[in-house]
Amino acid sequence: MLKLDFHPTGKHFLQIPGPSPVPDRILRAMSLPTIDHRGPEFGVLGTKVLTGMQAIFKTRHPVIIYPASGTGAWEAAMCNTLSPGDAVLMYETGHFAALWVKLAKRLGVVPEVVGWSGADDLMPHAPGWGRGVDADLIEQRLRQDPEHRIKAVCVVHNETSTGVTSDIAAVRKAMDAARHPALLIVDTISGIASIDYRHDEWRVDVSIGSSQKGLMLPPGISFNAISPRALEAMKSARLPCSFWAWDEMLEFNRDGYFPFTPSTNILYGLAEAIDMLQEEGLDKVFLRHDRWAAGVRAAVAAWGLSTQCVDPRYPSPVLTGVVTPVGLDADALRRLIYERFDLSLGTGLGKLKGRMFRLGHLGDSNDLTLLAALAGCEMGFQLSGVKLAASGVVAAMAYFAAHAAPAVVRKAA
Repeated sequence: MLKLDFHPTGKHFLQIPGPSPVPDRILRAMSLPTIDHRGPEFGVLGTKVLTGMQAIFKTRHPVIIYPASGTGAWEAAMCNTLSPGDAVLMYETGHFAALWVKLAKRLGVVPEVVGWSGADDLMPHAPGWGRGVDADLIEQRLRQDPEHRIKAVCVVHNETSTGVTSDIAAVRKAMDAARHPALLIVDTISGIASIDYRHDEWRVDVSIGSSQKGLMLPPGISFNAISPRALEAMKSARLPCSFWAWDEMLEFNRDGYFPFTPSTNILYGLAEAIDMLQEEGLDKVFLRHDRWAAGVRAAVAAWGLSTQCVDPRYPSPVLTGVVTPVGLDADALRRLIYERFDLSLGTGLGKLKGRMFRLGHLGDSNDLTLLAALAGCEMGFQLSGVKLAASGVVAAMAYFAAHAAPAVVRKAA
């Protein structure tokens, strides 16, 4: 038998930006016996999670649930709305936006990539990977497309590789100003249930989500929230689409069922997660993440280091990207911290590999877990010979003490 005895005594600190720590209450829900996915009990479960996710996405329109990672939901969004050779406008904000471009090419659509083109002193080898979407650039490009060849605009709401959030309402406003009919497709995989997101109000056509971030679940399910315009586009879309097909899913979903075997036990966990989020109230959920993020940024500032986010208006509430001092390999630092303190931090991805690490503040966390994570980082810096300007732990303690969390009443765990 394979022995997974990597960790010493005590709690492992999983402070990557997803998968996030799973609350005990959700783990217990997932341990319920698996039921017949064609029986009457499952129809009740399916209806609950499908309608519950409409509330999370803030939409009156359908939300589809796939037994897949977020990458699968990317593919579903595209193959249900586009045809071979269609032009799509994609904005590069980081590693995940770049991966989405790669997926689009594999599917046979033609991506045009726009993004920040100026100099970047913080990361000269990765310009733009510290900024959100510039909606003005999208408007300018769409105005140059009077024949409406561009069929979709694809943007990432919260770029998990950098710790930067983008203003989706501003993107919709830019598209309206250009009077362009392209679909708006948004990856909110690491934003949904952590950052305010309004599918209907912002007139997003397809919103893409996943389970292992703000929903506090293990990886394994993902989502498409779909507008009426997207459903209309489906009728003429010609990309191959079988497993991902919306029409068959929607037919079965009417009664809470799925056309294939669903991830039953993860759906138990999703039902519990929806209950937890609604008991707390989404507005309080968003404030909680904002508060944690501000406390962590206070720690980074006290250390005398920079965050990957260079636009102070849009730091991610979900994670903070910490740029390590020149000459210090961020992955070597992460490995040291993991081995000495049983703390997992997110690696730098793509162009950022070795230059930064990512500290997640989401999932089953609280002030003390974040202070412990910051202490692990601080000790790791000291063991690596880095002289910090001041204690980030003390700075975060001061922030949390001065900014009390809103009271939350939840059902007993």
